[in-house]
Amino acid sequence: MNNNFITGIYPGTFDPITFGHLDIIVRASHIVNKLIISVAENKHKNPFFDIQERIKMIEDSMIDIDLKNCKIEVVGFDNLLVEHAKKFDAKVIIRGLRAVADFEYEFQMAGMNSKLGPEIETIFLMASENLQLTSARFVKEIALYGGEIKNFVPKNVLKMFDIKRKEKNVKIY
Repeated sequence: MNNNFITGIYPGTFDPITFGHLDIIVRASHIVNKLIISVAENKHKNPFFDIQERIKMIEDSMIDIDLKNCKIEVVGFDNLLVEHAKKFDAKVIIRGLRAVADFEYEFQMAGMNSKLGPEIETIFLMASENLQLTSARFVKEIALYGGEIKNFVPKNVLKMFDIKRKEKNVKIY
């Protein structure tokens, strides 16, 4: 295998995918040759969308994005991130940071991952300035209270919110 070929993992819950996530994906594609977007099952977070819906939203969100030299794969996982990364022979874990508050948690996680898989590096990418306040958790909350989220998520995600609200019979507050 070519030693210059780098596979990266970009893990997250992606509940839902936001423009902030897409920004990190595009920027990570400049660093790695293959990017595995790894959607965490995270049942303890009680996601609004199931894992297959989240995977489909990511794939559909990326249809019009040209990532010339980077192969993208979207997969689900429900095990330790380091073990998941090893399965794909990933050399790096990509993590996005929005604010200083994100750093402490991410720093601790990177340290633990380093102990579990010292051959895998963690790379932090700062959110682009115009996306630093975008959070999937806030997007969900805004959507469930009937607020406008079109500035935070792709059109396919807007449609999924409508479908899911009807399916779950979620009343907008």
